[in-house]
Amino acid sequence: MPLVKDGQIAADSFVYVADDAELPGDGAVIVSAERLLKEPDALLKRAGKVGVIWPNNRDVEGLLPFLNRLAVVALVFPTFRDGRAYSQARLLRERHGYHGELRATGQVLRDQFLFMLRAGFDTLEARKQKDAEAFALTAKRYTVFYQPTGDGRVTALNRRMQLRHSESAAR
Repeated sequence: MPLVKDGQIAADSFVYVADDAELPGDGAVIVSAERLLKEPDALLKRAGKVGVIWPNNRDVEGLLPFLNRLAVVALVFPTFRDGRAYSQARLLRERHGYHGELRATGQVLRDQFLFMLRAGFDTLEARKQKDAEAFALTAKRYTVFYQPTGDGRVTALNRRMQLRHSESAAR
């Protein structure tokens, strides 16, 4: 699957490891939530970055003991009508201060790309190369927003206020 990271089509340095597969000695891996919860010490002490696929029907509070040691949290969109991963993303970014890679997986559709960025996702797995290309263009197209969200962008109001402050300080 094509990967879009920070608005660019990128190679995925992480390998998905099945629950019954042996962990590689090093290298970046993504494991299931079940495996992370079952064997956290073995995963987090190994050489190499660790990520987790966190289902949208699990509370993100379960990630908190590991959050500062996870390089990737992949949140799942099982269908395009199920938006619980948006809420999970905002909680991770805004309430829990997660600064690692937040990845959207599953039914990721073109018309949802911008909303995913606004919720705090910085990476997504597209199903088709054309979708990845469209997302990369969308990420560059929109730069100013009115509503504050988990992506950390300065809002239009804040920009105006900064400009007014700069102008009044220059006088």
